[in-house]
Amino acid sequence: VQPSLIRTEADELTYPLHILIRYEMEQALLSGEITAKDVPALWAEKYKQYLGVTVPNNTEGALQDVHWSWGEFGYFPTYALGSAYGAQYKHAMIAEGMDFDAVCASGDLAPIKEWLGSRIWTWGRAKDSKELILGACGEPFDVHYYTKYLTDKYSRIYGLASA
Repeated sequence: VQPSLIRTEADELTYPLHILIRYEMEQALLSGEITAKDVPALWAEKYKQYLGVTVPNNTEGALQDVHWSWGEFGYFPTYALGSAYGAQYKHAMIAEGMDFDAVCASGDLAPIKEWLGSRIWTWGRAKDSKELILGACGEPFDVHYYTKYLTDKYSRIYGLASA
């Protein structure tokens, strides 16, 4: 685990902090708390505060993503939500008897595709995310599965006692 300047190069543990920084920046911009000219300085401040890294220039700072230049605001949190939903889907697959790790290790991801296809993809936009996760997992969205996934994985990697 190593904090980085670039969101797309971030590890799983620091990636959500990259998203949080962007979310807070968007909130400040849209509320009028800051203007576009304030973005580079606030960006550098948040990167230092949250990730402990110094932003050397705007290219590696606030200009690293194309989203805002395309007018796409509010999009970044969907990346973190996708990871959290994925952890809950994985838990449901395992609870239904899938040997998830063995499936991934085999390289034949058909069982995972079938599970997602029959429970998620088949609905297209006919159901919202709350309905989809409830139908697929039998319970509402619960961020606990994501934090448990991260805790278990990195406790194993670093030889830490899992909570």
